[in-house]
Amino acid sequence: MMARILYSIVVIALLPWALLHLMWRARRQPEYLQHWGERFGFGGAAATSKPTIWLHAVSVGETRAAQPLVSALRERYPGHRILFTHMTPTGRATSEALYGDAVERIYLPYDTPWAARRFLRRARPVLGLIMETELWPNLIAACRREGVPLYLVNARLSARSARRYARFPSLTRSALLGLSGIGAQSIDDARRLVELGAEPPSVTGNMKFDAVAPESQLRLAEDFRRLWGQRHVWLAASTREGEEALIVDAWVRAGAGASALLLLVPRHPQRVDDVARLVEQRGLSLQRRSANLPIAPTTRVVLGDSMGEMFAYYASADLAFIGGSLLDYGSQNLIEAAACGTPILIGPSTRNFAEAAHAALAHGAARQVGDADELVRQVLLLLAAAETRQRMGEAGRAFAEHHRGATARTLALITPEGY
Repeated sequence: MMARILYSIVVIALLPWALLHLMWRARRQPEYLQHWGERFGFGGAAATSKPTIWLHAVSVGETRAAQPLVSALRERYPGHRILFTHMTPTGRATSEALYGDAVERIYLPYDTPWAARRFLRRARPVLGLIMETELWPNLIAACRREGVPLYLVNARLSARSARRYARFPSLTRSALLGLSGIGAQSIDDARRLVELGAEPPSVTGNMKFDAVAPESQLRLAEDFRRLWGQRHVWLAASTREGEEALIVDAWVRAGAGASALLLLVPRHPQRVDDVARLVEQRGLSLQRRSANLPIAPTTRVVLGDSMGEMFAYYASADLAFIGGSLLDYGSQNLIEAAACGTPILIGPSTRNFAEAAHAALAHGAARQVGDADELVRQVLLLLAAAETRQRMGEAGRAFAEHHRGATARTLALITPEGY
């Protein structure tokens, strides 16, 4: 209790900094100036006649990972409202792109005792689900007081994150014990959570394996291929700051000419203009996906500046590099590429998806590179080897299929009494 009181004092003291941070982020992403009341538990998400299932997905990756779970919840509980909470505008925009009016969405309030209580009493959820690993001690305590079952699902915890939580042992242990249950992605994730004080979690697997490309995305991929023309296309997916420069410079050094097309999709949409300027500064001709025009023979780079179309990008590409792995970001999700049968290249930094990356490499669905120059060399080798790409793609589909089933196991965890 004392640890949470001290935590609350720190959170309250940091609120002015949080507001300044929102204004700072709004310089590049004006959406940070919107819906401020929700961040303090005011506005949005008022209870309706329908019972509410509340699902928290902090940003883009968690929101996309929730797709199979949302589909399963809507099928099992058609009379319920699904309410998403997010922390970032990009997470919120991704929710809009993926789910439209099928769900409601607001920002999760800052973790002060009164804001957590206000949010719960206004939304009145009958069930709460937190995707991956977001521990908010006051929110968890408020759920216990209000009688709201709260589960941590698709939970993952890297060694680095575990060390960070371990700095506050009493607070972390209390938060973990306040949950109604945990569904961990892997045995290693479960072990780290237990070491921090959690009750032994269920190992449910990774729901990202259950995501299937919608037919609309596959049709869009066909449209993309018509726009791309006859050239080979390699995708640099969900790249992070600093990676685009390395990739584009290596692509220029390789002197690959116009024989192949680089489809470059930054992880954060607010960085699209910066990436466009970088490409143009390197003297490469560029077109944006949003223009929806056939790709000219002289175009070297297509900039993916759309939301909610990653499956279509993967399905339209001859091979894909997974961003966030070239520099020390821990990698983005490679599972969607595998499910689409797209050969995968990953860099050296894979801690966020360590188990999936190891398995994809072992299955022959992926190859690992050490730097940008090696990446481009592998790209050129694979683009010239159709049979190798086909084998890698088939291995990726088999790898994804082998690991499916996490959504069903998660539903069993959160509805132990047939809720």
